[in-house]
Amino acid sequence: MCGRYAASRRPEDLTGLFQVERWDPDETLAPDWNVAPTKEVYAVLERPLKDAADRRPVRQLRTLKWGLVPSWAKTPEGAARMINARAETVHEKPSFRKAFFQRRCILPADGYYEWMTGADERQLEEAGKKKRPRKQPYFVTPADGSVFAMAGLYEFWRDATLPPGHPQAWWATCSVITTEAETTPLAVAPAEGPSALADIHPRMPVMLTPDRWDAWLDPARTDGEELLALVAPPEGGLMRAYPVATAVSNVRNNGPELQEELAAPEETTLF
Repeated sequence: MCGRYAASRRPEDLTGLFQVERWDPDETLAPDWNVAPTKEVYAVLERPLKDAADRRPVRQLRTLKWGLVPSWAKTPEGAARMINARAETVHEKPSFRKAFFQRRCILPADGYYEWMTGADERQLEEAGKKKRPRKQPYFVTPADGSVFAMAGLYEFWRDATLPPGHPQAWWATCSVITTEAETTPLAVAPAEGPSALADIHPRMPVMLTPDRWDAWLDPARTDGEELLALVAPPEGGLMRAYPVATAVSNVRNNGPELQEELAAPEETTLF
């Protein structure tokens, strides 16, 4: 899964990188090195501009709330549980199906965090210890330093308890699409620890390489097989992963130091 990521690039950089035509400076977000569910995040998407006479899709940089609320939901309470959509079933699940065919986006990131258990639970059981070991966080990022373009979906939800003109009457929310983690060797592996992403966690965000960006964002593309091909895992060996401090586990911690590489995993003590 993907439950935490980093997004520190400036909107001015993202608009150039993704060839964005429209961005509202009033929607500027501060750099975030510890993005958690329900936070606002940047998303690149294509849709007609509101109230524009020309209904052509325009590539935009928008801010969305992470945690998708389906348009038919009665309340937004389940948003924190809808942060991920599985690539294998995204075209079938009622919560994601309509967005998959009509509202796709790219969620730009520096990389994502994933936690790996250092001790074997069987060994703990044999030792008579019932508590789990502290998990070691890893930061996973493109080895060449490029943007991590995560495949995403977005949706709009209307809060019927508020009048139409209320600024919070509409929610714009999103999910990250995930797939099976790569089993191929990492482009750069830590001296100690996992040699492949699957060693850390069985799932990972779908990484869209630049050659897939236009097709993924194009709302005119509605063929299911073509869209599913776009969320197939890219060529392996593009990523690196390295251990970072457990401070990232607390969402209140936020700063570039969370991405600093440790020489070795922290000692896995019980808590």
